Amino acid sequence: MQIRWLENAVVDLQKLRAYIQKENPKAANTIAKRIYEAIDLLSSHPGMGRAGRVPYSRELIISGSNYIISYRVKAERIEILRVLHASMPWPEEL
Repeated sequence: MQIRWLENAVVDLQKLRAYIQKENPKAANTIAKRIYEAIDLLSSHPGMGRAGRVPYSRELIISGSNYIISYRVKAERIEILRVLHASMPWPEEL
């Protein structure tokens, strides 16, 4: 399936990389790589995440981190909605 990043998810990833980069550039690259690898897996296995807290969404926990990818499976694509830290308040709408 095709992957489509929505604007909020792109901004989330940019912000988290910038935040981590200040203290540890290597860690910023590592977490970004893990996120991209997990999303690549979604294209073959869209149901691998758990049911999301927001209706019609799913959530994929990034192994070895506190980050969660929120996504939605459409007929022919997967939409990446957000990339959030587990300690953040969860938005009511994605």
